[in-house]
Amino acid sequence: MSLYYNLQLLQNTDIPEAPMFRPEFPPQEPEPGVVMLDEEGKPEERVELALKSLPQYDPASCWNGDSSSSFRYWKIRDYAYAYRSGRATPTTVAGHIISVIKEFSSKKPAQPLLISFDAEEVRKQAAASTRRFEEGSPLSILDGIFVAIKDDIDCYPHPSKGATTWMHEVRSVRKDAVCVSRLRSCGVIFVGKANMHELGMGTTGNNPNYGTTRNPHAPERYTGGSSSGPAAIVASGICSAALGTDGGGSVRIPSSLCGVVGLKTTYGRTDMGGSLGRSGTVEIIGPIASTVEDVMLVYSAILGSSLADRISLKPGPPCVPNISCDNSNTLGPMRLGKYTDWFNDVYSTDIFEKCDDALNLLSKTHGCEMVEIVVPELEEMRNAHLVSIGSEAQCSLNPDCEDGKGSRLTYDTRTSMALFRSFSAANYVAAQCLRRRIMYYHMEIFKKVDVIVTPTTGMTAPKIPSSALEDGETDLHVTGYLMRFVLAANLLGLPAITVPVGYDKQGLPIGLQLIGRPWAEASILRLASAIEELFAESKKRPVSYFDVLNG
Repeated sequence: MSLYYNLQLLQNTDIPEAPMFRPEFPPQEPEPGVVMLDEEGKPEERVELALKSLPQYDPASCWNGDSSSSFRYWKIRDYAYAYRSGRATPTTVAGHIISVIKEFSSKKPAQPLLISFDAEEVRKQAAASTRRFEEGSPLSILDGIFVAIKDDIDCYPHPSKGATTWMHEVRSVRKDAVCVSRLRSCGVIFVGKANMHELGMGTTGNNPNYGTTRNPHAPERYTGGSSSGPAAIVASGICSAALGTDGGGSVRIPSSLCGVVGLKTTYGRTDMGGSLGRSGTVEIIGPIASTVEDVMLVYSAILGSSLADRISLKPGPPCVPNISCDNSNTLGPMRLGKYTDWFNDVYSTDIFEKCDDALNLLSKTHGCEMVEIVVPELEEMRNAHLVSIGSEAQCSLNPDCEDGKGSRLTYDTRTSMALFRSFSAANYVAAQCLRRRIMYYHMEIFKKVDVIVTPTTGMTAPKIPSSALEDGETDLHVTGYLMRFVLAANLLGLPAITVPVGYDKQGLPIGLQLIGRPWAEASILRLASAIEELFAESKKRPVSYFDVLNG
């Protein structure tokens, strides 16, 4: 069915529901087995509470060679142990990271992880963190942890270009974004601004302006986008975590393709102040990390709604799951909703087979109940999301495009903008009517299940055509498969997480997506942690991996 036909149908159909111009949620039941966090409190205090909710863990065993022989990423708790025991310092780790980033910056053709990088700024932050450890006064478990920030989120003193060649000319950065400021108060060290698909308008991570970031598991393939740099720098082992933005799967798609964990929070759960997408109705800032527990720690630091969202959205209290003891008692009653026809609609059967294996193992191990569901009007949902995000992007960028900056955009961004300009006001209002209608369907589904499960993407990492490196590309076939399962969480503002569950026959990562009720981040984090534990022994070391803790 052509897009033109879908738009005409959208415009000419009488949709009885009133428009919903941003997500609106009915009151939700409290989540069981959680630790409550104070969104108005200090970020480092929230992180400390989240740390106490984690399972018992002995980092010393990993250093003493007692861990299993399978590959595993260093966790934030490993870094904290290394710093406290004197086995490493933030300054020595900074030196290793700077060497790796410089190595990437010299590659031909260009494939940078970071768009903005200042080695001296990194050394300065690391020296301050090292002094705090020497004085016995680290700010939190996140002190000395290296984090990358996507190039559409402000991180002073770096510019925010949105991976364009001109955004910094019309928009200056005078302070950190709210989420970045919260991390900085915990002692986080920021390595710079991570590469991305220009203005977030793509799902592959292709960027002719600065070079296209490569997938650490297969350098000839895309990372996924638009948070390409954040996912790749985490999967490569260079950073423990990164912040991305997600308006159409842009945290979850690259996290899945790169074999790491990516959390899309409930709309309004995190303050968007200081990001390029702050005025939209589908986008959030979310963490990417190599493990679920590291996502939990970063999430605990950055959460907290803006004052306007607290008044209008009335968010449920933020929580993390208490997984410090046995998880199975709380997981047992969980009902997982699966729409089989949708679940199996993928490019490669490897994807739904691996995801099915994960669900079967989860049911067998923890007693979760699988419930068959139907999600109505999937095509209408895709159209409503496209018109919503496209119209909002067009509204935000139109003044600069009219001022001549549009001609400096990449070809694929210009193609997207041309499509967005074709949307009418009637299309936009109809899309918001559909948002209310589809919200109703999902709230009815959540009366029967606790979590909706899908593959994260409909295909694994696609190959990068050599011709696309210089001029970019527009491949709607690839885009359709990559975005197949992610849109409900954006259009409806629901929380969702992707967690790795294995690899296809080519050794490329596959992610399983968990979509939760509004404000139910704790439930999907608990389930993701259980899934991660089931697949801990099968994790593969990426082709491009750097042990910056050991050097």
